Amino acid sequence: MTDKNLEMTPNKVVSFLHKKQEDFTKDDIIGFIRSNGIRMVNFMYPAEDGRVKTLNFIINSLEYLETILSQGERVDGSSLFPSFVEAGSSDLYVIPRFRTAFVDSFNEIPTLSMLCSFFDKDGEAFECDPYNAVLAAAESFRARTRTGSACS
Repeated sequence: MTDKNLEMTPNKVVSFLHKKQEDFTKDDIIGFIRSNGIRMVNFMYPAEDGRVKTLNFIINSLEYLETILSQGERVDGSSLFPSFVEAGSSDLYVIPRFRTAFVDSFNEIPTLSMLCSFFDKDGEAFECDPYNAVLAAAESFRARTRTGSACS
């Protein structure tokens, strides 16, 4: 099955997998990494200062790769979001969003990058995660514009 929208994509992951980004699975990502000699995975997120920050993970085993893609990695939230997280309750888990995967062609080490989301130790979405703030804003916008004209 050929999707004409996928034929000329600049995203190497989309091209390799022959599927839309929203359909990427953990197994797809693992297959791409194994087939393309990827040695590092980056999880990227917008930080408090508005800049994109990166958490780098060297892939040293298939088991480790499966773990970070499934369960994420524990991070110190007080160092990533110092204005929002106190040191005593700072355990967060960073989980990749597979649909955002792309090859980082500027890195010397073959690297796959993905945007990520943050969760607390109970598996609940971290309320100060910038991604969740954008989702909440989008939902609020949709709710307000459904009830009538946006221009009234």
